[in-house]
Amino acid sequence: MTTSPERRYADRIEEFSDRHPFAIDVVLVMALMGCATLGSMLTLPGADPPDQDRTAAALMGVSCLALLKHRTHPRVAVVVCALCATIVVGLGYLLTPLLLAPVMAALYWLATFTDRRTTRAYGISTLVAVIVAAAISDSMDHISLLLRTLGPLFWLLLPLAAGNMTRLRRAYLAAVQARAEHAERTREEEARLRVTEERMRIARELHDVVAHHMALANAQAGTAAHLALTSPEQTKAILTDLTGTTSSALRELKATLGLLRQNGDPDSASLEPSPGLARLPELVSACASAGLKVTVTTDGEPQHLSPGVDLTAYRIVQEALTNVTKHASTQAAHVRFVYTGSRLTITVSNDGPVAAGASAASGAPEADAAQSRGFGVMGMRERARSIGGDLCAGHRPGGGFEVTTALPLQPYAAEGGGPAPA
Repeated sequence: MTTSPERRYADRIEEFSDRHPFAIDVVLVMALMGCATLGSMLTLPGADPPDQDRTAAALMGVSCLALLKHRTHPRVAVVVCALCATIVVGLGYLLTPLLLAPVMAALYWLATFTDRRTTRAYGISTLVAVIVAAAISDSMDHISLLLRTLGPLFWLLLPLAAGNMTRLRRAYLAAVQARAEHAERTREEEARLRVTEERMRIARELHDVVAHHMALANAQAGTAAHLALTSPEQTKAILTDLTGTTSSALRELKATLGLLRQNGDPDSASLEPSPGLARLPELVSACASAGLKVTVTTDGEPQHLSPGVDLTAYRIVQEALTNVTKHASTQAAHVRFVYTGSRLTITVSNDGPVAAGASAASGAPEADAAQSRGFGVMGMRERARSIGGDLCAGHRPGGGFEVTTALPLQPYAAEGGGPAPA
């Protein structure tokens, strides 16, 4: 966007005026004093000037000095200048733009610093006073009444229009600056919000990967240590599964950390596809090697899941089974998928009692969970809400624990945050 030289010069003058207001006012007052003095010397051809030079000079001096207060008292400046100009015109001096220069300056600053209603009231009063004085003045008897009326009307309306344009331009620039500042603040707040959401997403991913695989590895190692002397073949199989569990944990950690190292290039491929329900048999097999038998049932016609829902469903099932492995005194768990309409309901339940001190981490109320540093249920609930679903977890009336979540088949932002990342 280019700026004309005239606009650049005007902006420089305004900046200098803002830095040195009193110096600018003094220079303007001296210039207006000269204009008014010169205007009082002008007469019509063949007419004698009135014999009131000292009175006119004093009145013009008073009106020009009143302009020094135009920034703080623009109304007073207009009243004083209009009164002095009316008296001078009534004394018989020729009404010219030079004689009206102090009044014109006062009206310009009035329109610049005050509102439209005040400008209209004081401007009309000044116009009426000056026009009436010009109509009855003896110095303009040779001029028709129409010209005596139109002349001061034109010259006094001009500074009012110019001042109004200046006021509107300043208001426009102030609005533009306010919008720019608001956009800057909004952009910074949005950036902080996105950083916070990304940190929460990474924390959930790391928690799901580390907690699940480490819990399975711990259970497999404990089972292998228990069967080492009595069943060497079964111990060997468990240790083989333990190697697969740790390898899978390392792969997922590498993929998660690799996402953090990407430079944001959309063409860069991810290190590993996001896990989904297609890997559920691997999850069930890993739980079985840790001593937990998992049964999976499906009701309704299975439908295609979007990547966000597929990842969320897998992570919720993974975290729920991890909590069963760590905290429940049982060797069996049940996972049920129900497809109804546009929603998928997932239920993960077990019949065993919860181990002492583990109720909070396995899904007790959130206050207890926060107290015991457990983030499993909190992470599952955040995942469900991020795609427009919901989740509830609690103890079953007949014993055991149950996690139930309802997810939309097509994710949407529950709180206007945009679709969940795949």
